[in-house]
Amino acid sequence: MAYLVLARKWRPQTFADVVGQEPVVRTLRNGLARNRVAHAMIFSGVRGVGKTTLARIMAKALNCTGETEDKPCNVCESCREITAGNAVDLQEIDGASNRGIQEIRELKENIRFFPTKCRFKVIIIDEVHMLTTEAFNALLKTLEEPPEHVYFMFATTELHKVPITILSRCQRYELKRVSFVDLVAFFAKIAAREQVEISRRAIEMIAREADGSIRDGLSLLDQIFSFGGQRVTDEDVVQVLGLVDQQIFAHLARSLLAGDLAQCFDLLEKTYVAGIDLKRFATDLLAYLRALLICRTSPRPEALLEVSDQELAELRQLSGGHSPETLSMLFQLLFKGMSEMQYSAHPRLVLEMAFIKAVQAGQVTPAAALLARLDEMIKAGGGPQALPTAAPAAKEPEKPAVAAPQKPPAPPLPGGKTTIVPETPALADAEPELDSKVKKLEALVEKIAEPKNREKKGDGLASQTHAKDVRKNWDSFVAYVKERKPWMAQVLKLCENPREEEGKLLIRFDNPSDCTLLQGPEHVKDLSVYVLDFFQKDLRVRISGRADKAGEQGEAVLDGPKEERRALANDPLVQITVDVFGGQVGAIRTGPRFR
Repeated sequence: MAYLVLARKWRPQTFADVVGQEPVVRTLRNGLARNRVAHAMIFSGVRGVGKTTLARIMAKALNCTGETEDKPCNVCESCREITAGNAVDLQEIDGASNRGIQEIRELKENIRFFPTKCRFKVIIIDEVHMLTTEAFNALLKTLEEPPEHVYFMFATTELHKVPITILSRCQRYELKRVSFVDLVAFFAKIAAREQVEISRRAIEMIAREADGSIRDGLSLLDQIFSFGGQRVTDEDVVQVLGLVDQQIFAHLARSLLAGDLAQCFDLLEKTYVAGIDLKRFATDLLAYLRALLICRTSPRPEALLEVSDQELAELRQLSGGHSPETLSMLFQLLFKGMSEMQYSAHPRLVLEMAFIKAVQAGQVTPAAALLARLDEMIKAGGGPQALPTAAPAAKEPEKPAVAAPQKPPAPPLPGGKTTIVPETPALADAEPELDSKVKKLEALVEKIAEPKNREKKGDGLASQTHAKDVRKNWDSFVAYVKERKPWMAQVLKLCENPREEEGKLLIRFDNPSDCTLLQGPEHVKDLSVYVLDFFQKDLRVRISGRADKAGEQGEAVLDGPKEERRALANDPLVQITVDVFGGQVGAIRTGPRFR
């Protein structure tokens, strides 16, 4: 007899043999015991989890004539025929190759006749979602009211492709991926039965590669047994499956978190020389970083990760020395690099650049630590006077108080970059000590919000650093407007010699009809907003044609955009941020895209 692969040799023949589908098995068993079996059932789930296997076991159980209470018995003639695959009354149809209406008509004609030997006729259609729309429609009436001697059982990996009219006539059973623990136990049992010596770590690697599919895992196990013979080592599994040892990812993660770029490149070179696919390597590295982040943030990481107890302990130890913000930043940077690798002709270069960015980013400083530094500065100076501020002004009650969380300060990031995540604790539950700090910061906000200070710091702050020349940047401005209002950009292309003069932007047209539409008040207002956003100057727009006498047609008298910009620049929270961190306002945007 020809060799029988493990996936067929160890195919479950009874409900007790089914692995990892306890809820579905219990429902089917109870239905058989209480004579409450639906005439049409559909099994869905990913590949290799037991959909067709359960349908066959149900067919045996329905036709079993054995005297045992737990059916099927696998002893009676009906059970033996179905197990051998030569039962006349069990019809298995491949939905991918028999998907037309003609096949369904023949099926309907066939089920009119009573079963030949068994108690019931059972129709199993695998990959039922591949049937055509016409075939599904032809099956509807028969599926709703089938003959009493017929049972339908469908299997599909893509339940969403099955019409809802079919689903509503079936009892649905959704099979889940088999858990990592169940796969390891099942594969260890098979290895023992096959008399193959294999370590638990090797079985765990195979189970991880199976990704919840028993059939995939058995195929891999079959391949490993053929390679290693009666004794399989961990190195055999790594070599045959083309895997990377998890310790490589642990060393690489440590090097990235420690900023050791040379060690990162060295590990990448060893992986590349070994012939490992870099895209697969990056995917596995990302999965390892995800595991680190889960161990750092989840109270029960073992429920979310498919790792052994030893690997889980290592992950907890490594993740415990770094903040969640740092691990999240590292994951995000490498995830972006991996996404770029998918479309790159040079994946190694992309991965190396991702390593460089991750190392340069360094440790992320939480916003709480930065705000705690402000709190210490206030304590050291005995109050808000420790910081340079303007003269006191009237208190603005509508502005919210800012409370500084009590966490130790952390050093700034390389390059002066800082990630700030504002936190606003509830003041109602604050302790007296926190109340005193809030009052100090309120006083600081009042002083920075004082009108004289606003004049000095708010007006023109952005324009001094990011102002643009009108003539040199006119073409760029037209392109900027085109992204927002294409027709307005076409009109602006017709103007002649736009220029800035005494705080005004003069836009003149040779043909007065060219600017008629643009001179409408609502369009002038939009154009004024675009001018302020792009040039970062307080310019008043003036639109005119050559025939205009006064040359004042279409002048924007709307001060709304200017007032909005001024209010944003003078906002107390903006001013306190500028003052505390020694920064400056780069640009102020108020256009529709930035709201």
